[in-house]
Amino acid sequence: MIAHRLFAPLAALCLAAGVAGAQAPTAPAPAADIERVVLAAGRSTVLSTDFDITRIAVTNPAVADAVVVQPREVLIDGKSAGTVSLIIWGAARRAQYDVVVELGVSTLQQRLQALFPGEDINATLNEEALILSGRVSSTSVMLRAGEIAQASASKVKVINLLQLPGPPGSQQVMLQVRFAEVNRRAVQELGASWFMGANSQNDYAARIATQQFSAPVFDGATTTFSDFLNLFVLNTKYNIGAVIKALQTHGYFQSLAEPNLIAYNGQEASFLAGGEFPVPVVQGLTNAVTIEWKEFGVRLTFTPTIAGDMIRLKVKPEVSSLDFNNGITLQGFRIPSLITRRAETDVELRDGQSFAIAGLLQNMTQDNASKIPILGSIPIIGNLFRSRADSKEQTELMVLITPQLVRPLDPDEVPALPTMPARFLRSPGVGLPLEGGGGPADAPALPPATVIKKGPRE
Repeated sequence: MIAHRLFAPLAALCLAAGVAGAQAPTAPAPAADIERVVLAAGRSTVLSTDFDITRIAVTNPAVADAVVVQPREVLIDGKSAGTVSLIIWGAARRAQYDVVVELGVSTLQQRLQALFPGEDINATLNEEALILSGRVSSTSVMLRAGEIAQASASKVKVINLLQLPGPPGSQQVMLQVRFAEVNRRAVQELGASWFMGANSQNDYAARIATQQFSAPVFDGATTTFSDFLNLFVLNTKYNIGAVIKALQTHGYFQSLAEPNLIAYNGQEASFLAGGEFPVPVVQGLTNAVTIEWKEFGVRLTFTPTIAGDMIRLKVKPEVSSLDFNNGITLQGFRIPSLITRRAETDVELRDGQSFAIAGLLQNMTQDNASKIPILGSIPIIGNLFRSRADSKEQTELMVLITPQLVRPLDPDEVPALPTMPARFLRSPGVGLPLEGGGGPADAPALPPATVIKKGPRE
């Protein structure tokens, strides 16, 4: 009796649902039954239906757009790579499609086959990358096919999996870099400042100076010297003297850095041997001072691409140093500037070959001369009323780069670490080793640079 009472309402409910279903449109198909429409970007296709179309909708018109051209035909235009939903309504029906727009891989496939006949090159596309696979006959074909694919699909990443004949080689590159920098500097300065103090003969006070170098300053009966320069002469009886600037300076600087880097195929690696210096930054609204750290030193950034027996390198070496002479002072902070020498290039080498970046030569010459009118033009004695400062600086930088294919070392192949048991800097002008350490002749020879065997292990 209870079962009969429960069954009666359930039957009435099913009957009502059946009547409503006869009056309403049918439910959409499950997601697994949604039909896919595939086309290439820049191409069009016509989709036909078996009912008259009353309305359509596309989720993202930037990927694909649709327009009704006939009562039962829809024109679909592919614009960019992606997948969108297309929904079509009729008087009593509704249909849904997945429109997949590809980046013309079929066109790219045809182009690669036309440019490289006989080569096994396959191009496939997913939502994030364009993948090249197959086997080719030479390194040139592999690299050129990758360049064409990247140019055809600039908005996606190209993964080049094309293989070359022979066994697979190492996928790691060690870059041996040598930075050599030479700096030569010479300065010549000559000038004189003559003065007569306030308590000199007949109580006269006088000074002759070009103001190129520091000169005495009179403050009442007191004479103040901010800099005695190189030569200082004073007659205390007559209070007459001279301050002479006569200086020659020669400087020589040489820097050598040899960083070694290992990077995986296609991955970027960087190296910095230097440091950081603080730079105060004043905020605009609060005028608060914050500190930012700027890097300087010897830097190297490179990205290797292994193509069979060739290594394609994108290298960017840089050498920077602090320059306090051209710095600025901000709220009591002395901020140096940077002297930077930078190069960036793409090269293609075989394993173990080297290339050099040279010619980074900089010459700077500066001449400053001052003289007192009339007095400085008198022959011979006019030199006493002139001053001159000449400086010349020459900087040269060379970068030598050698890529090598490497593999990991077994435990029994690890070389011994270099040691430095004694000092090697001698006392200036004596020719003897520093106290507490032996000279270069006493120091044992360092182990030679270990060459790691390249290529696949046998």
